[in-house]
Amino acid sequence: MPLRLPPLPALRFFEAAGRHQSFKLAAAELNVTPSAISHGIVGLEQSLGVELFVREPRGISLTAPGADYLSYVSEAFSLIAIGTQRLPNHRADRPIALSCAPTFASRWLLPRLAGFRAHWPNVNVSVDTSHRQVGFPVDGFDFAIRMSRAPVAGTAWTRLFGERLVPVCSPAYLASLRGEHGTVDLRHATLIHVNAASEDWQAWLEATGAGEIDAAGGLRVDTIQLAFEAAGMGLGVALGRRPLVDRDLDSGALVEACADTVVATTAYWLVSAENAERRPELADFKRWLVSEAEHFDAPAETTGQGRHNCGN
Repeated sequence: MPLRLPPLPALRFFEAAGRHQSFKLAAAELNVTPSAISHGIVGLEQSLGVELFVREPRGISLTAPGADYLSYVSEAFSLIAIGTQRLPNHRADRPIALSCAPTFASRWLLPRLAGFRAHWPNVNVSVDTSHRQVGFPVDGFDFAIRMSRAPVAGTAWTRLFGERLVPVCSPAYLASLRGEHGTVDLRHATLIHVNAASEDWQAWLEATGAGEIDAAGGLRVDTIQLAFEAAGMGLGVALGRRPLVDRDLDSGALVEACADTVVATTAYWLVSAENAERRPELADFKRWLVSEAEHFDAPAETTGQGRHNCGN
């Protein structure tokens, strides 16, 4: 007697909504409307006779039965995806799919991809910078690059490099901060904050002991890229993140406002799908990426008083 399964489209809606904890994000991922996600899950709940989500004005959350059911559904989709990938000659020419943050992609990854293409000209790479959570292998990604303090259980994590935090600004703005004796005091600077950054000015101030600098005010932006651009326009001092800010420092578009450098507690990690080592081109890409990253993971000690007066 064949197994009776719930409608598969509804299960797909449920898996995406449960993973994102959002009907809206699930709809964007699956290219349907939030209403379609909501109606599909209502139908699934009626079919199962179980409430899967708690619906509140500020969002949704899984019920206890919903969370338990999600683990089974996610595993089932993963098994289907893995089985499909293992079929002989299945999409052998498909590009390497990578998810990463847009600033990391534009400032570190893309400038180096020409080197990869020079060695593997027939291997294509697809880069996704949509900020969405990636599920391996359901979403079809081979790799993701994520910021974290430590590996997360369940997938293969390989450290790439950590960031080194140093205040940066335009040369003209630095000149405006200089006092009579040529010293620079960040207490008089406008600090440019990145709302989404896991470590920002507060972390730098605590590590350097620059407690007299007020981190409450200033300009706030939502990406690291915008922070660098605002600093280049003379709007204030941003927290530079080496090596992402290196090209601006090398070109002179930005300069160090203070020499005190802090090693971030988070790092960039390469997260791999379970079958990443089975495709030769994926193994080559991983080795290449790790090799490129090795040059940037030399630890830098936090310095006390730098070449400028930082205000501490």
